[in-house]
Amino acid sequence: MQNINEIEELIKLISRLPGLGPKSAKRIVLKLINNRDELVKPMANTLAQVYKNVIRCNSCGSLKSNLSGCVNCENTKNKYSKICVVEDIADQWSIENSNIFQGYFHILGGTISSVGQRKEDLLVDSLIERVSKEKIEEVILATSATVEGQTTAYYVQDSLKNLNVKITKLAQGLPVGGEIESLDDGTLFSAFKNRSNLISNSD
Repeated sequence: MQNINEIEELIKLISRLPGLGPKSAKRIVLKLINNRDELVKPMANTLAQVYKNVIRCNSCGSLKSNLSGCVNCENTKNKYSKICVVEDIADQWSIENSNIFQGYFHILGGTISSVGQRKEDLLVDSLIERVSKEKIEEVILATSATVEGQTTAYYVQDSLKNLNVKITKLAQGLPVGGEIESLDDGTLFSAFKNRSNLISNSD
């Protein structure tokens, strides 16, 4: 194929996206080039706006726009007593789409054992603050059933041990080594319904 630097660079960038390799990236690039007015220009404008305006909330870890507040934190219509703690935003979206859980979300931003990920990088301090401030009765640990996910869950559990809150974790239906975002709705429903109690300081 022609050695055009701009195209080669675009192929490399797209091939870094999840589920895409060099061949898929080439097909996408050709589609974009052949539809530059319908796809490339509006996509470039939208990506620029996302880069400029969309950030992570420092409190809950969810995505928010600079042009508005955080929907997850500023939910004044519904006052929930539960917080579901997940590793990343993809996990939040999967659970939301299943309509299984009604409550707040808290996105840690990774796991302790992730490459280059430290305990200090996770939003655990803000979780403690939210639990205390928002009168949360139950914290559901919905981390993946991987070594990293379980290690992170234990760390979060230990960080909350001095608070008057019930701590549960997802139970049967969550396969060993499974990641939240890859689970189907039925598996998620079973995992939430049969979640087990880890610790309760409410007595």
